[in-house]
Amino acid sequence: MPLSPSATRALLERLGHFPRRALGQNFLVDGNIVRKSLELAAVTAGDAIVEIGPGLGTLSGALLAAGAELWAVERDSVLHAHLAAEPPGPPERFHLLLGDAVDHPLAGYPAPAGREFKIVANLPYAIATPWLDAVLSGPLPERMVLMLQKEAAQRYVADSGTKAFGAISIALQAAYGVERGHPVAAACFHPRPDVDSWLLPLRRLPAPRRLSPAAKTVIRSCFQQRRKQIGAILRDFPGGPVWLEQLSALGISSRSRPEDIPVASWVSAAAATSSTA
Repeated sequence: MPLSPSATRALLERLGHFPRRALGQNFLVDGNIVRKSLELAAVTAGDAIVEIGPGLGTLSGALLAAGAELWAVERDSVLHAHLAAEPPGPPERFHLLLGDAVDHPLAGYPAPAGREFKIVANLPYAIATPWLDAVLSGPLPERMVLMLQKEAAQRYVADSGTKAFGAISIALQAAYGVERGHPVAAACFHPRPDVDSWLLPLRRLPAPRRLSPAAKTVIRSCFQQRRKQIGAILRDFPGGPVWLEQLSALGISSRSRPEDIPVASWVSAAAATSSTA
């Protein structure tokens, strides 16, 4: 079970540690959310799980108790030392790495060929998008359950034609289907965050598409000028006329703005221009 707010405070005091806002350190203190995370990830004994930011080990302990083998990356040296000294479960199934999740998006998991894995992550807002971009560039987990600030979750699952829709929406939805999420109240954390949170489950598509760095560069550049028409943006962009030709073949007008072009059209245009992996 998760530590209560008072027990969390007491443990942090014993460790001489003060939660660092810059690292998004809001520790989960609600057992229902822990159980919901495991339920949404469909965790079973023998699963290989990657966890980002294990903190005090609340979620780690539940994952290990369910029989999973866990790879976790923790940036904070004090919390890393605590978990190394007092593992939240059987140490032979708990692989802990000290480092930045953006540099180690799979927490050192070797991703052997033929073995599926899942990700369960409580993501600080500052690293959420670069971390996710790194994950989408490597071996794709079969499921992800991400604890996010609500604003980030809305961007990831946004539909075309909305202000929240952007390059990361396209990259994610090219590979993953979005399942029903779960709101998480501020009271579920210590200290309480100033923003709303969301538990976002994602399931890999049967035929996931991964955008290449070249395709991502084109798409990001378009969304940096999202209020302009796509024809004006791509006209003088290297390779832009080829993208325009492909989008036109898909029925997309050169007068369309980037946010009005559906995910499927972006992905198809990328494939047709040989920009996808």
